[in-house]
Amino acid sequence: MNVKEIRDLSNEELEKEVVSLKEELYGLRFAQATGNLENPARIRDIKKTIARIKTVITERANAKAE
Repeated sequence: MNVKEIRDLSNEELEKEVVSLKEELYGLRFAQATGNLENPARIRDIKKTIARIKTVITERANAKAE
């Protein structure tokens, strides 16, 4: 998910997306711990996507505060 796609979503949709990505991240970490993880780069991608979403949410909150 790129930044343009993230900016097109509402805050509620972004919060739901963060929750689903965190659940997926948990599953991947569990798979890594058991040695069943096929694509370790996916963990990094999910963490970066979560950070992008949270950045957009923070930007919107700061814009409202001004």
